[in-house]
Amino acid sequence: MADQLSADEKFNLVTRNLQEVLGEEKLKQVLQERELKVYWGTATTGKPHVAYFVPMSKIADFLKAGCEVTILFADLHAFLDNMKAPWELLELRVKYYEQVIKAMLESIGVPLEKLKFVKGTDYQLSREYTLDVYRLSSMVTEHDAKKAGAEVVKQVDHPLLSGLLYPGLQALDEEYLKVDAQFGGVDQRKIFTLAEKYLPSLGYAKRAHLMNPMVPGLTGAKMSSSEEESKIDLLDSKEDVKKKLKKAFCEPGNIQNNGVLSFVKYVLFPLRGEFCVKKDAKWGGDKIYTVFEEVEKDFAEEVVHPGDLKASVEVALNQLLEPIRKKFESPELRKLTNSAYPGPSKTKTGAKGAKGGGGGGDDELAPSRLDIRVGKIVSVEKHPDADSLYLEKIDVGEAEPRTVVSGLVAYISQEDLQDRMVLLLCNLKPQKMRGIESQAMLLCASIEGEPRRVEPLDPPDGSSPGDRVFVEGYEAGKADDRLNPKKKVWEKLQVDLMISDECVAQWTDKQLMTKLGQITCKTLKGGNIS
Repeated sequence: MADQLSADEKFNLVTRNLQEVLGEEKLKQVLQERELKVYWGTATTGKPHVAYFVPMSKIADFLKAGCEVTILFADLHAFLDNMKAPWELLELRVKYYEQVIKAMLESIGVPLEKLKFVKGTDYQLSREYTLDVYRLSSMVTEHDAKKAGAEVVKQVDHPLLSGLLYPGLQALDEEYLKVDAQFGGVDQRKIFTLAEKYLPSLGYAKRAHLMNPMVPGLTGAKMSSSEEESKIDLLDSKEDVKKKLKKAFCEPGNIQNNGVLSFVKYVLFPLRGEFCVKKDAKWGGDKIYTVFEEVEKDFAEEVVHPGDLKASVEVALNQLLEPIRKKFESPELRKLTNSAYPGPSKTKTGAKGAKGGGGGGDDELAPSRLDIRVGKIVSVEKHPDADSLYLEKIDVGEAEPRTVVSGLVAYISQEDLQDRMVLLLCNLKPQKMRGIESQAMLLCASIEGEPRRVEPLDPPDGSSPGDRVFVEGYEAGKADDRLNPKKKVWEKLQVDLMISDECVAQWTDKQLMTKLGQITCKTLKGGNIS
């Protein structure tokens, strides 16, 4: 097919459905002379899910246009991003990603022989690449590195150096994979612009960049991604797909943040060129659409009912998932899945307790080890020896309020903090801050940027000082009396604390809760918790 396409037709196929393209003229020039070389990289962290069909369908476009496509399994990046993938699991996760992504591509009819698969550590540990990392790090400022990774690398208050290296390595990959263009989500735009700025300084060519829009998941922005039933895994059964799609956000006539419609637009239409909405005969029967805008228009005008749209996507999605399910029925791939993604460790009977007889052994990182409680701020006073710090007296249900030293007043007025209900981490070792002991940590959501944004976490309405906060599924665990600072239990658990797209506090996709409901924040979607 590609041999019969003109350079303009190839360009249109390469760029369709993209939100942004940097370097259009370079793409057109290359396509006039030869086939385009493109790479897409994925850090081998959590399990790929159905949203991965979006980049897969775009890769199918690249191949139809005759592109030479490389898929990078970025194992070193997975480790650098706040160690989302432990070093000992990297090799297993690369194998899992390779098997599942190949299965996805096969399910949408992509010929694997036209693809090149590369593992990051196969070349990123070489002498030449390592020297280039040092050369690049001598040019890139800390500000530029942090800014470039802001939407991709997990942001924390005290970032590891590894996360600052991440964007530079991704830039160097373009040179070492010898490509003309890199493909990714628009959330990677700042990394792409960093590559365009700094690669020429190393004597390397500036590449073009192709960016997919950030497509809402099938559950849309109104669903909680912390609920297991709202996430559609590639190996889910037909029954699970039906149950989860039934809960998907898809209100009548609403085409905004509609993940079900987005799946039709960015996956089904590019792959099939049409979409069949299945309807009962008494409502007119099935209708085949050949243009997505007509589906969208009929849904907006409520000609297409959400139930019919979901049922039709269910049929199409199961057709894509069935070959993947069958492939992973083999004992070898089942074993690989369980090894690459082991379940949470069970409490070890008789394990050595933390200081004071807490909840489990030092190497068991259960969130129940954190003593998080609801508190009420009863007074706010300026620190006598620090202009930027304030003393908050916070009632946590004990005989005396705890004193917390923080800089929160820089983000929220003293008046707004008075009598506010907040969350405190109560079993850290007290620390002196400019001569005054801080007896707990006030937990807040934050988003880095200019300016930095910070909000205290909010307990459910009706909460009382001292109410216990727990992670769903870990209700029965007992908190340590005092967290051992040498073991860095809080630091390791904090990496996986964040705010969902629905402003719900989570730990590894499980909700933080009290007996009255979930912990939230007001506006900082996707923020970190610290």
